[in-house]
Formats: sequence, C-alpha cells, structure tokens
Amino acid sequence: MSFQAYLDSIEDKTGLTPRQLIDIAKSRGYDAPDVKAAVILEWLKDDYGLGRGHGMALVQVIKKGPKIDSKHVGTTGSHRDESDTLWLDGKATRKPRE
Repeated sequence: MSFQAYLDSIEDKTGLTPRQLIDIAKSRGYDAPDVKAAVILEWLKDDYGLGRGHGMALVQVIKKGPKIDSKHVGTTGSHRDESDTLWLDGKATRKPRE
C-alpha cells in the first residue's frame, strides 16, 4: 500500500481528512519533538480505532510534514507513490494526475 493510500484509508475509517487529524494532533502537542510515536499511536487507536500501520503513516506526517523520500516516487511495487508530497486535504479535493 502506498503512503497516500494509507492516508486515504485513514480518511475512510475516521471520516476526517489527514489535515484535520494533524491539526487535532498539533492542538494536543503531539508534534513536539519529544513526543514519541507510541503516544500518538495510542491516541489514534483509542480515539479512532486505527492500527499500527495506519497510525505510523500519520505519525510520519505529524512529525515530519507531507514530504516523503523521493525513492518511493515513480517506482514499481506496492509502496510506490505518484508524488513526493502527500495530499492531506481529502480524497474529494485531490485532482487526478494527467
């Protein structure tokens, strides 16, 4: 599953866009450098029922932003992404690639 597919699936599961979840995380201080992934994962599991894989995808964007390593862009395989910048504003607002 690509990184973007994880984020899209999170939106399906929670009804919230990745950006909305990031904003909630920031309001709780989870973007602070000293906050460990385990704390964020527990919150996502308890409040939204997300498992570790989906949770870690969100931890990545909460802590590091929407950019991902370009080695995953345009490659083959199940983990490839179309862009090195993840779309956080919801599937309905993402424009298809031409």
